[in-house]
Amino acid sequence: MSHVPSRYQIVQRRPSRLWQVVLAVGSLWLLSLALAWQWAQARAAPTLARTTLRMHGAEQQLQAHEFRLRQLSQRQTTLSRSDQISRDANGDLQETLAERDEEIATLRGDVAFYERLVGPTQQRKGLNVFSSEFVPGAGSAWNYQIILTQNLNRGAISQGHMRFVVEGVRAGKLATVDWSQLNQRPAMPGQSYSFRYFQTMEGQVMLPRDFTPQRVRVLLDGEDVAVEQAFDWKTGNT
Repeated sequence: MSHVPSRYQIVQRRPSRLWQVVLAVGSLWLLSLALAWQWAQARAAPTLARTTLRMHGAEQQLQAHEFRLRQLSQRQTTLSRSDQISRDANGDLQETLAERDEEIATLRGDVAFYERLVGPTQQRKGLNVFSSEFVPGAGSAWNYQIILTQNLNRGAISQGHMRFVVEGVRAGKLATVDWSQLNQRPAMPGQSYSFRYFQTMEGQVMLPRDFTPQRVRVLLDGEDVAVEQAFDWKTGNT
């Protein structure tokens, strides 16, 4: 039996080179990335180090400035409080000095008055009304100041009560406003006094609105003496 050639032939297929190409390209790409990273790191490392040092230095300077700012702020607060305390203390001192000056002026006036009262050239008098003065207040009110004196008996104390009436014109006629009317209290007792050399009597009275004062008559009712003296109406701003 003879052998007949087949129409089919078995051919051995060689492996494809595509995957080798892909692998080679991928390897080259990864290698280029690695080289690029190393190159970038080599280029950037010195600058990054300097930048990091500068950043740390800037942070330290910022902390120092903040600390200094807090110190200055605290110092300013302390100085402000100290300045306010000094101003308050100075204001209190000035007020105290003004009060002392006023007291000294009052005492000097009293001493001068006393020297005039008991001086060797002054006439010796018993219970006496030295002066009378009125200062307008609110509405129909008047503040009065009447000074009583005595230098006849320097060891004696004068005691008693003072009243006064105001004479003037009302509705075109002469009129008198007595002590009770002046104080708007019926049977008003006199103002008490007690002094060795002099005493200032002060208070407030009310005058009728349609009344024009012209004179004031002061009446003193002492333990063993009665005094009545008249003065022209004198106000503090005349």
